[in-house]
Amino acid sequence: MNLIEKLGVSALHRLPPETAHDLSIRALANGLVPLPGAPVTSPRLETVLAGLELPNPVGLAAGYDKNARAVAALMRAGFGFIELGAATPRPQPGNPKPRLFRLSEDKAIINRFGFNNEGAAAIAERLSRRPKGIPVGLNIGANKDSQDRAADFAQVVRTAGETADFLTVNVSSPNTEKLRDLQGARALAALLQGVMEARDSLPDRKPVFIKIAPDLDDAGLADIAAVAREARVDAIIATNTTLGRDNLTSAAKSETGGMSGAPLFERATTVLARLHRQTDGQIPLIGVGGISNSEQAWQKLRAGASAIQLYSALIYQGLSLASRIAADLDRRLQRENMTLAELTGSGSGDWL
Repeated sequence: MNLIEKLGVSALHRLPPETAHDLSIRALANGLVPLPGAPVTSPRLETVLAGLELPNPVGLAAGYDKNARAVAALMRAGFGFIELGAATPRPQPGNPKPRLFRLSEDKAIINRFGFNNEGAAAIAERLSRRPKGIPVGLNIGANKDSQDRAADFAQVVRTAGETADFLTVNVSSPNTEKLRDLQGARALAALLQGVMEARDSLPDRKPVFIKIAPDLDDAGLADIAAVAREARVDAIIATNTTLGRDNLTSAAKSETGGMSGAPLFERATTVLARLHRQTDGQIPLIGVGGISNSEQAWQKLRAGASAIQLYSALIYQGLSLASRIAADLDRRLQRENMTLAELTGSGSGDWL
């Protein structure tokens, strides 16, 4: 980080977490944050993920810009791709505040937002006005009070799907009651059938990803791998936040919600490697969870990821982390005389 970014991060950390979050979005949307503009790229970093051309494999995970308010700025922040949302069919306020907690000693956060967003129609309208550039995806979810949550996912696709470059089915957030039940084989297959039918009704085909929890056992991962193959899912994102609280020291460690950040790295990367084994490397995987430096990004790729996503580490290290990691990956690929394709999955056995 440069001095300006360090001062900005320090100032935000003096505010309540959700206030800081909202202020950072407003600052980005109003052009108050210095940004690199073009992402770090090279022939070594360029890759194709589920048909999407990425200048580098370092993405932004969903959850930061839930309502696509700063999409144009985030497209110039150095990422190779970004994911917004989650969007639900109808607007909803989410869970009561406070619902976001910094665990500074652990370099982690806990959130229990509960899919707070302005609804698929409002988000689609903003996405439709974004500039051309890197791929922009939309994470999709269900309303808390829905009588048919599976149908909600398909509804978001019909409402907003045409405005995004890819769509991520989020059945792994721990903050909507019983949402993770949709990760079961039968429920997930039915849900994906509806999503794929809605996707196929769009003028242009959009890749469909699913995002899974880090708390699944091997049987659960095997079920998801089988369903993903059958449904012809384009990629799997591993993983979302965890309900685990192992080895935390911060005062807020007992808050309910999903925990993300540095303590999630080992668990999420193990799940990623196991999923790479379960899918025989036939479905692209996106590694997310606990990445805070280029070495951890490298390990995610070795474990089976074709691309990675960042979120929690940005709270502690600033947006420039994306460019720093991409540049480090480029130098290391050159030094090791490897391609991204050769790196992906090359060390998955180390995590099994």
